[in-house]
Amino acid sequence: MFQVLILQAAPRQETPVFTGPASSILLPGHDGEFEILDFHKPIISALKKGFIVVDNIKTIPIKRGVVKMANQSLVAIVDLADVKPGQGKASL
Repeated sequence: MFQVLILQAAPRQETPVFTGPASSILLPGHDGEFEILDFHKPIISALKKGFIVVDNIKTIPIKRGVVKMANQSLVAIVDLADVKPGQGKASL
C-alpha cells in the first residue's frame, strides 16, 4: 500500500479531500485514464475532468488537477466538480 493525500486547490480547505493508505488509484489523465499501484515509478501528470477512484471504494469528482507519485506517496491537488445526487460519469 502507498499513502494518498488529495487536496482541494480552490477554495483552499484545511481538511484534505482524502488522506490514507491505498493499493490502487484510478486517475483521469489528459491522455486517458491511468492507474497507480503499489511501487509505481515516479510520475507527475495533469488531470482532466473526471473521477478519481480510490481502491474501487471512494469516488471523487474533479474538474482538473495535478498528481505526483514518488516514494510510495501520492499527492493530488484538484479542483472539485459539482456533482448532484443521481448524476453519473456521463453527465460530468
